[in-house]
Amino acid sequence: QIMGETRLPRHMFLWCLSAIYMFAFASLYVQIPGLYGNEGVLPARWQLRVSGKSVVEQLKDSPTLLWFGPRLGLDTQQCMELLSLTGALLSLMTLALPVLRDCRVFLVLWILYLSLYQVGQVFLYFQWDNLLLETGFLAILIAPMKMPWSTKERLHDNVTFWLARWLLFRLMFASGVVKLTSRCPTWWGLTALTYHYETQCIPTPLAWFAHQLPAWFQKLSVVGTFVIEIAVPFMFFSPIRRHRLAAFYVQVLIQVFIILSGNYNFFNILTITLCMSLLDDQHVNFWLRRYMPKTESSMDTLCSWLAVVLEIGTYAVLGYWSVRYFDLQVDWENKSVSSRTAFTYFEFNGFLKTVTVPSIWIGVLSLTWEVISAMFKCACVRGVLWRLWNTIQWAVMAAATVSMFAISLVPYTYIEYDAHSNLWPGIRTAFEVTDRYQLVSSYGLFRRMTGVGGRPEVVIEGSMDRNTWTEIEFMYKPGNVSAAPPVVAPHQPRLDWQMWFAALGPHTQSPWFSSLLHRLLQGKRDVIRLIQTDESQYPFSKQPPAYLRAHRYKYWFTKPKEDG
Repeated sequence: QIMGETRLPRHMFLWCLSAIYMFAFASLYVQIPGLYGNEGVLPARWQLRVSGKSVVEQLKDSPTLLWFGPRLGLDTQQCMELLSLTGALLSLMTLALPVLRDCRVFLVLWILYLSLYQVGQVFLYFQWDNLLLETGFLAILIAPMKMPWSTKERLHDNVTFWLARWLLFRLMFASGVVKLTSRCPTWWGLTALTYHYETQCIPTPLAWFAHQLPAWFQKLSVVGTFVIEIAVPFMFFSPIRRHRLAAFYVQVLIQVFIILSGNYNFFNILTITLCMSLLDDQHVNFWLRRYMPKTESSMDTLCSWLAVVLEIGTYAVLGYWSVRYFDLQVDWENKSVSSRTAFTYFEFNGFLKTVTVPSIWIGVLSLTWEVISAMFKCACVRGVLWRLWNTIQWAVMAAATVSMFAISLVPYTYIEYDAHSNLWPGIRTAFEVTDRYQLVSSYGLFRRMTGVGGRPEVVIEGSMDRNTWTEIEFMYKPGNVSAAPPVVAPHQPRLDWQMWFAALGPHTQSPWFSSLLHRLLQGKRDVIRLIQTDESQYPFSKQPPAYLRAHRYKYWFTKPKEDG
């Protein structure tokens, strides 16, 4: 029942991460001129002021390779394009060549993405960019050192790979908790998904169909979301193997549903990649139809029966809590299930106070088990020199893993004030020192549901005479009501995403918007390509508009026709 070897899941993790890096770098590369060029919306050179400081001091202030651009005769835009193109090509090679899935290659990829992130400003400050940086740093610890030679035995691998499981736990648990601590009435009323599909940033064509599902099913889906994000993550650390496998399939299922209904670039693929940490070689071999011979003693049989009883008991408790705390009742006549939140905000806060510190201790116990197991493996290695070499590797990697776990507690405990305030000050100091490198971050997705009274959407119009106005239509974001939503992922059109945020508040909250309008009035081609790559679709391709205005409309999905 105990987690076995994780060699194959680690290979899958590193392969998937290579693909995600490739998507991320390539997606950003094509947008750099319009977003960060000298004539872009937010020129990156503004972030790198010449101050007379030494390179070391500049790197301390902002750790980015872009400081070296002038020494190579490159301006900031050219240097950003070079970094992103290098990252895309290197990750493509890593994807194709297993020998390149080396810790030093992943270190280079992480440094390249961090360098771009430092000057990315509002267009790169998304939670999935933070998640990619954190996962990318963990990959440096998880990946082997293959060149110029490698050892087949890496007895500390389960220790470092455990960090991916802890990151997945923090991501999912915090995402579930913030939905309730935000006091958003749609999450508390279980109605969030009746709005989500039409109000998310860039829906897919399937989002329309999901939006038409009956209200009782949408509410039941919210209940399922809470169970998957708040309760199920504790199964990640269960000593029962089937608990972890069940948790894997449930987490992948919700991510696939999100991929089908919304364009969230590489974020959901990255979450699925982190789910690989719940697998072991035995289960991957099962997928590959490689059956391993098993010999079971009577003690093993007894333990497996106990595990089955505990497993069924866990699912029964989850089912009971779901029915009790969400008042689930089956209406056989209408063939529906009614549900409501049967607990208060203060009761949930009490639950959070009760469970946050024990969740940390669960992490401590799980990590301790992995560290001690790896230590015993090192002690059993034949040959004094090999035993010493493996023990040194284990000690270094165990220390690195414990350090990463410790500093991750600072952003993790943001969800509960008392747990955060009781953290050891030394951990806070270590977090503050490393914070600029984005080693660990706090997460919390879909905190509040927007667009409850209709989806707000900013539409820009241009004119030559202030009498005839023509809409400037974006490629991806909703504008033309007769166009179906597109499928964009894993590409992220970052300007379209920020237009969604701009619609949610006054223009003072989006200072970049004035810069966008200014560049359109100037007719800057790089910025226009962010809106329309096909210039024939841009109404002012021959001459820039003399006037621009922005309207805020409200959008809703259409309803099915009467004939179905």
